[in-house]
Amino acid sequence: MRKAVIIQVYGRVQGVGFRYYTEKKALELDIAGFVQNKGDGSVYIEAEGDEIQLEQFADWCKSGPRWANVRECRISEMPPLEIKGFNVR
Repeated sequence: MRKAVIIQVYGRVQGVGFRYYTEKKALELDIAGFVQNKGDGSVYIEAEGDEIQLEQFADWCKSGPRWANVRECRISEMPPLEIKGFNVR
């Protein structure tokens, strides 16, 4: 079943390759969507895919790449938009 989520990641998540590695992990798990930095220092992600892969992706976002220090990861469901591909904004 296809699901979609919004993931908001807080902590030391900008300037550490978080978006690059998020894109890499999304492509590895066949997740569609995008990732972008926010002005408050957080990272915002909209992700869509198979429920199991999406859960694995969300779990990865809770720690991110080794240079990141994730303090908080908020995950909320959203309606699937049937988007294709994953990109860094």
